[in-house]
Amino acid sequence: MFAAVLFVSHAASASIQESGFRSARPIWPEGREQEQNLSVRYRTVVRDVPGETVVLRLTASTLYRVFVDGRFIGCGPARAAHKYFRIDTWDITGFLGSTPAVVAIEVAGYNVNSFYVLDQPSFLQAEIMSEEQVLAATGTKATPFEASILFERVQKIQRYSYQRPFIEVYRLEEDYAQWRTDPEASFPAAPCSIQPDVRLLPRRVPYPSFAKRPASDLIACGTVETGVEADTIWKDRSLSGIGPTLEGYPEDELDHVVSTELQRIRSVPEASFKKAPFSSIKLGEKTYALADLGTNLTGFIGGTITCHEACRLFFVFDEILVDGDVDFRRMSCVQAVEYDMPPGTYSVETFEPYTLRYLKLLDVAGTCTVSDVYLREYANPDVENAGFTCSDERLNRLFAAGRETFVQNAVDIFMDCPSRERAGWLCDSFFTSRVAFDLSGRTSVEKNFFENYLLPERFEHLPDGMLPMCYPSDHYDGAFIPSWGLWFVIQLEEYAARSGDDALVAALRPKVFGLFDYFEGFKNEDGLLESLDGWVFVEWSAANKFVQDVNYPNSMVYARALDAAGRLYGVGALKTQAQQVRDVIRKQSYDGDFFVDNAIRTDAGLEITRNRTEVCQYLAFYSGVATPSSHPELWRKVREEFGPRRQESGACADVFPANSFIGNMLRVELLSTQGHCAQIMGESIDYLLYMAERTGTLWENVTPYASCNHGFASHIVHTLYRDVLGLLHVDPVKREVVVRFTDVPLEWCEGHRPVADKAVSLRWRKEDNTLRYCVRVPEGHTVRVVNLSGMEIVAQDVVDLNRGQCTR
Repeated sequence: MFAAVLFVSHAASASIQESGFRSARPIWPEGREQEQNLSVRYRTVVRDVPGETVVLRLTASTLYRVFVDGRFIGCGPARAAHKYFRIDTWDITGFLGSTPAVVAIEVAGYNVNSFYVLDQPSFLQAEIMSEEQVLAATGTKATPFEASILFERVQKIQRYSYQRPFIEVYRLEEDYAQWRTDPEASFPAAPCSIQPDVRLLPRRVPYPSFAKRPASDLIACGTVETGVEADTIWKDRSLSGIGPTLEGYPEDELDHVVSTELQRIRSVPEASFKKAPFSSIKLGEKTYALADLGTNLTGFIGGTITCHEACRLFFVFDEILVDGDVDFRRMSCVQAVEYDMPPGTYSVETFEPYTLRYLKLLDVAGTCTVSDVYLREYANPDVENAGFTCSDERLNRLFAAGRETFVQNAVDIFMDCPSRERAGWLCDSFFTSRVAFDLSGRTSVEKNFFENYLLPERFEHLPDGMLPMCYPSDHYDGAFIPSWGLWFVIQLEEYAARSGDDALVAALRPKVFGLFDYFEGFKNEDGLLESLDGWVFVEWSAANKFVQDVNYPNSMVYARALDAAGRLYGVGALKTQAQQVRDVIRKQSYDGDFFVDNAIRTDAGLEITRNRTEVCQYLAFYSGVATPSSHPELWRKVREEFGPRRQESGACADVFPANSFIGNMLRVELLSTQGHCAQIMGESIDYLLYMAERTGTLWENVTPYASCNHGFASHIVHTLYRDVLGLLHVDPVKREVVVRFTDVPLEWCEGHRPVADKAVSLRWRKEDNTLRYCVRVPEGHTVRVVNLSGMEIVAQDVVDLNRGQCTR
């Protein structure tokens, strides 16, 4: 068992650090630990506090949330690998008031496979401590937690998506939450049994921000027609595909099918309605109201519902509007929560976090008044000490959108999106991890991310050596993306440089070399990867059509990963192999104008195709297969003819365009290596500003087809620091800061970013063909300045963080 050294919450006493639990044991209602979508409530009453500080320490499977006397405290746990669980410690001293106080915990045990949380038996393990005394603990007779089934959440209901477990449907009574505040409230006991001990880990990452963000505007109202006949009924694979590889309740066992009912509802907007600030809204039967949060946010939807008669109300939501309305199916998700309530007043808040800008309050039965509508944020708070601003407001908006995108996608691991999947995807994480270091100055989330991959002896349902495409997750269908394991290696090299965590890098060596052993079975006579198994993925573009038999983009990534591992572990043979792979690709794939994407195996050998994509050219340069000096004309085309306006110009029409993920991102990386920062600035505005203006977050694709809040896209923060401000490189291990001034067309720019508990800051202004700057660094750091601006540069002051002040 791992000993867990706990990092106490920001509000908790730093002196309270424990290994494991003092008394608590994991418990769950007897015989029901593998039941799907079972919610259980636990409570205890704190009557006497012997010390100054009281903390609640807990972990659970699958997810929990905590209240003290009805006040929301937090939720968790942070995710970990199979059979491991991270312990949270919440300082509840300030919430106790006068004792006795009710500490209430809700746990959802999902017991289904997903990309988001693991399919593991349910339990709660919790204890309340004051100084060295245990006030309450699960699984003990002297100081127990009581348990009861939480019946108000409907159990047999459909999944939210293929990637996430169940939606939320509630049947409430007016006193449904009284057990959280009243020790005498009805609490039918559920006999519990002790569950097997689990292996424990520290949380390590910051506790989330739970700020409440009220709905800002009411933007539409109208009536609805129910029972409308639909030509076709959409049924996502999460409903129709339940079986051995996708767990859940089959459709014929469901209490009812929310997605089908919502498709038989037609909304009729009130033509004369005018936008107004949102306060409260009275809804008659078969009416709706549409609220705007002002930006795309992630968290728990809440509000107060006063039912004047028995009422049935849906929260229906999405990141954007489609034809002026919410389309709950847009991302192949069931983006809806249902409440059935008799007359009375109800304060409600969803158990699961959701992502939305727009919330539709849909009343299909009865009348009610809905007030105090809000979203309780679920976000990474560790960005408060970072900032960027400049003389072009468009870039300031991009920084804000990038930061907003990051905090929603990096609560405990790096996620692709906080909505459809909430999954810890490789490749996405390569880009998001850079932003985490820029905004927080720490690598704690990234350490957890890699640690989760380290701990399992093997990954079930995957070939030996292959790494899951996203993790923690369960892939019972055996799905994997072979090249995402290669991005794992590429990211690991960068992690080593920014963290200095030699121990974790060394521990991951068997995983890295096991991955390369796997690829040995797919090397052809030329040393390239051929006929790869799994989901052979390049990016969301035509490039995904040209993945067999030899896919040159994947072999390019292979070469880069071999090089990274060779440097990381000091294995020259890997670097030699990488060079050989590059040489072969250069010979086979380059047709004199462009690199082609694939070759087909025939009886006569490999037949090189004419399939050419924009992203293939980017990967050729990114992997070192090509350089601006080795392929100058191709580089000219890449730099001058590709980019965000190529469709308008019609340039290189026979080369399929790239998408945001990952081609456009790689393009910016290539331009940065050559110092073309003015071009980066202009193209970043073209690529991203319309996204920031529409949702306040940055998207998965160039269109709002899928997620409009995707973690990798927060990389614009890194781009702005590096290529616009000029903080080219901040190395906390070598204690070096490299500043690069380029030709960006700005009057002034300034920014600061943390490094551990210190900071690096830079500000500059242009005056009369002179760039005047000031840089501040932590003590012991060196500063090196590279001037590519074409202007004379003058240092106003180069000072230690603890001495003096810069002036702009």
